[in-house]
Amino acid sequence: MPENTLQSIVDGPRGIVDHLYSLAPKNALNIFGVMMPNDRVRQEYTTWRDEQLSWREGVALHDQSYHMHSLRVTGPDAVKLLESLAINSFATFAVGRAKQFVACSPEGHVIGDAILYYLDEGDLAVVGNPATTDWVEYNVEISALDVGSRLDPLWSLNEEKKRDFYRYQVEGPNAYALLSELHGGELPEIKFFRAGEISIAGRSVRAMRHSMGGVYGLELSGPWEDRDVVKRALVEAGKKHGLRRIGSLAYFSTVMESGWWAVPFSAVYSSPALKGYREWLSDRSASARMALGGSYYSPNVEDYYATPWDLNYGHIIKFDHEFVGREALEKLADQPHRRKVTLVWNPEDFANVYARLVHDGPTAKHIDLPVAATGRLHYDKVLGSDGELVGHATYPAYSYGERLMMSLGSIDESIEDGTELTLIWGEDGGGSRSPGRVEPHEQVAIRVTVALTPISAAAQDYRKTLTA
Repeated sequence: MPENTLQSIVDGPRGIVDHLYSLAPKNALNIFGVMMPNDRVRQEYTTWRDEQLSWREGVALHDQSYHMHSLRVTGPDAVKLLESLAINSFATFAVGRAKQFVACSPEGHVIGDAILYYLDEGDLAVVGNPATTDWVEYNVEISALDVGSRLDPLWSLNEEKKRDFYRYQVEGPNAYALLSELHGGELPEIKFFRAGEISIAGRSVRAMRHSMGGVYGLELSGPWEDRDVVKRALVEAGKKHGLRRIGSLAYFSTVMESGWWAVPFSAVYSSPALKGYREWLSDRSASARMALGGSYYSPNVEDYYATPWDLNYGHIIKFDHEFVGREALEKLADQPHRRKVTLVWNPEDFANVYARLVHDGPTAKHIDLPVAATGRLHYDKVLGSDGELVGHATYPAYSYGERLMMSLGSIDESIEDGTELTLIWGEDGGGSRSPGRVEPHEQVAIRVTVALTPISAAAQDYRKTLTA
């Protein structure tokens, strides 16, 4: 077996779970990724509170040009290859459309998801978490199909410091008014995950209906060389529409607003069928550097895996094609599952974490705002009334629009909305597993109430329009 691979870490004395838990900051992927160059000075353009409100009250401008991998998959068999990896149906997939691409292991556990763009015949792009693009790239390399790929890596791994496309998300109640003004007339009708063409500052812009915060908006993209002139036009014209440029702090809190489980624990570490993939991945790959944190700990890596149903992707599974994991998912379909929910923190328990800072005795794990995750993979224990484990929680985040601290949860599907559960905040061992990333602390219990996801009324209303 080659040295310095993901498989060598899995086979190592610590095992993969302890490896991910104990990653030093210099070796771990940035907790939330690098949204933009010079991220330290661009964490806030105004304040993260003001920026969070913009996608509800004005216009939010997210610059998504830097922090995601983009894998171009090309050739006569490009669609066939991607279809063989996706749980989604490709029956109506065509040029000008996009879809949420979800891939599973042979055992039916989620490897990752991304946005798949059908740019042209034989030309598609997978954009998102490296865990997903790596899996597609590997399968392109080992496939006998007539298909190729080219990776346009995220900025921190991009040696050329140039990308194929810029990508901006413009959303909020005033977004369409702003874009209509720049376009010079009424916008074309664009349905969800469909693309059209608009004009900004004399440049042709590809516009796709999509949302980060779960509200009305369009994702804009075009040639890298056009990025500055398009952004300047958006910022200047957006002043009277309440536009706010969104920094990294607010941007990564959108997962709570939209209810998206952005980085599930990729189910690639234990499947015998994926040994070749683990040997293909280096020990510097994303799957080897996804720092793990939170109160949930199990030496068995499979305890972190999720099925599509656990993340509310059950409705997109379609058994109308052959794909990796199909047989396993057919067997799992009628089994009990977890469901994705919002877990609303008790305000008093939330405030008491901060109160410990001014009292004698051990402090609790500090809650950074607006997003308090301690690793790219953050898993907290969620307990029922008898102290039994009923699920996991991730993305602890504060919403200024809701005035609430919340986590996304994946809990037993039998638990009803309105039920009070307990979330354990802080790590077993008081942070000793992740020195340098987590300070010494004492675990505390946080009362949480099960609620809908997404929780905001604006996001719920927007979702209704997608199926109307």
